[in-house]
Amino acid sequence: METTAPPPPAKSFPVVKVLVALAAVAALLALGRLAGGYIPAFQRWVEGLGALGPLAFIAGYAVAVVAFVPGSALTLASGAIFGVAKGTVLVFAAALLGSTAAFLIARHGARAAIEKRIAGDKRFAAIDRAIGTEGRRIVFLLRLSPIFPFNLLNYGLGLTRVRLVDYVVAGVGMLPGTLLYVYLGSAAGQAVAAAGGAAPGRSPGEWALFGVGLAATVIVTLYVTRIARRALRDATGQ
Repeated sequence: METTAPPPPAKSFPVVKVLVALAAVAALLALGRLAGGYIPAFQRWVEGLGALGPLAFIAGYAVAVVAFVPGSALTLASGAIFGVAKGTVLVFAAALLGSTAAFLIARHGARAAIEKRIAGDKRFAAIDRAIGTEGRRIVFLLRLSPIFPFNLLNYGLGLTRVRLVDYVVAGVGMLPGTLLYVYLGSAAGQAVAAAGGAAPGRSPGEWALFGVGLAATVIVTLYVTRIARRALRDATGQ
């Protein structure tokens, strides 16, 4: 009797992460009256540190990446505290610093532990093979398409043949996702501050313009991620 092969598992899509982020925004709005003064106060504290404020944020974020702490909350917070442009720059710098540290730890100090954690993962095996010929391109696509958890990927790539310089340069692929989360955090921070009376609210026109920018960022990020996923599938056969 001929058996029918089970259907392939459904591919995950980053829209789930976006929905989670939007849920976090909604929760912040619900607590706006209670927490409205927190973000501006924290922002003033950071600004009061002068040059040490952004540096402290970068250092803390980098340590979190090395320690396998999810960076989504910190990325959202950066948008609320620093705004879209500055927050994106700081998060990107911190993520690049932390991911490079994790890469070097895996390559030179914790190889056995990382190998055990990713053992048997067919996706990683396929990626490892592809990296042998197209290291920088594959890492760039992995940054665009989060098929692996970010923190685990940093360590896992340290076990491959990719060169450190290619790994660092390919980190630019983190920018679309970083911009999206920082944008969401900025919107949440402004809405919470306005709800709590700690900052003047935007006019309807300003919110409309901000919303259009957010929607465009979401669409572009999801589109780029989809393209990267297809390119990875073609390059690795997975």
